[in-house]
Amino acid sequence: MASQELSLAINGRERQLSARLVPYRPPAAGGNGHGPGPATVAIVGLGYVGLPTALALHGRSPRILGIDISAGRLAVIAAREADLAEADRPVLDAALRSGALELTSDTGAVSAADAVIICVPTPVDSAHVPDLAALRGACASVVAGARPGQTIILTSTTYVGTTRELLTEPLAARGLIAGRDVFVAFSPERIDPGNPDHEHRETPRVVGGVTTACAERAAGLVSLLTDRVYVLSSPEAAEATKLYENIFRAVSLALANEFADACTALGLDPIEVTLAAGTKPYGFLGAFPGPGVGGHCIPCDPYYLLWQLGKRDHRSPLIEQAMRSIALRPGRVVDRAAEMTGAAGLAGARVVVVGASYKAGVADLRESPAIPIIDGLVARGAAVSFFDPLVPVLRLPSGREIRTVREPRGEDFDLAIVHTLHPGAGYAWVAACKQVLDATYQFDAAPHRAVV
Repeated sequence: MASQELSLAINGRERQLSARLVPYRPPAAGGNGHGPGPATVAIVGLGYVGLPTALALHGRSPRILGIDISAGRLAVIAAREADLAEADRPVLDAALRSGALELTSDTGAVSAADAVIICVPTPVDSAHVPDLAALRGACASVVAGARPGQTIILTSTTYVGTTRELLTEPLAARGLIAGRDVFVAFSPERIDPGNPDHEHRETPRVVGGVTTACAERAAGLVSLLTDRVYVLSSPEAAEATKLYENIFRAVSLALANEFADACTALGLDPIEVTLAAGTKPYGFLGAFPGPGVGGHCIPCDPYYLLWQLGKRDHRSPLIEQAMRSIALRPGRVVDRAAEMTGAAGLAGARVVVVGASYKAGVADLRESPAIPIIDGLVARGAAVSFFDPLVPVLRLPSGREIRTVREPRGEDFDLAIVHTLHPGAGYAWVAACKQVLDATYQFDAAPHRAVV
């Protein structure tokens, strides 16, 4: 078992507390996490988590059933056109060619599996209320197709108590008791899209089983994906762990953006200050500022806790304020753009947004700050374009679609707003723009740039 220090800003005392973590150790007569796993594993949901999870099992489980109710998504995967890390593309091709990965929209196929991993999206609606439709539907399908002996793991980020509510209790109503007939657990996903430094195998996972037997079975399955698995006391502890991880990130990013504004007011570089603070080996866990927060996790997951606590009349003012700050950040970028374009504001200004996806190296537009930024620019009368080599088209809340500028020229724009910088893409043209607003705080190719 590889050792790993905890990432805790508690002045080094994490070493005294690490013994409270329980690492999973495979039985002496069993596998070591690298050999063949269950004969058949079903992955329910083939999105940004499910598909990489299925590919991580290739070579460790003889048969992988990839289940997704979207025929369009299955077609994209079958055509090898899914948005994946470059290292996963040959794995997908090999898994499909060999037949080890079978794609189907039939949710009843879960009954053929020895183990089931549920990886469906858990978004929030426009009022920041959890949208549980996909989660409830997937869990109901798994319960309906469950059979004795199966190991069932939920990985989707959700509210505390979901595993028991949507899996354990409905299974019991069918006569399948967790820990005796089936083995049920929660193990939150920890996938970092677009970051090759955080691979499946090298990222530790936690598992919370409904019973000790459930935890043991589930940890054995998860150990096929990663070298380090820690066993928690319950599924609720594992569910809360994931929420805390993402809430911490949300609060950190809100603080980073606020501190960046303070640095700008004082004529300081927030990146330099953050890096300098990061040299302290204890008591500081920094984040970098930006144009806002996007993706499937940070802008959504904290609301699962706030929603659940709200039903109990419990407030979390710090989390609430962090989420408000995150929601307001794109508007701050628009305001800064208006300041830069002069007395007329943005009316008639030719503005190009550089990078539209929420994160470098991915084509994912979910919750991307670029969308409210562009929407805000349009509302103020700007003529808006965008450039993103990974995103051919984006849709605004109004339904209007905008296509990327394939060969942008800086001379054609009054203002460039640097939003996302993809590795390997060319951005030299941005320096020819009359004005450059660097919302990443890290774009050095335009000496005349300003920051938010």
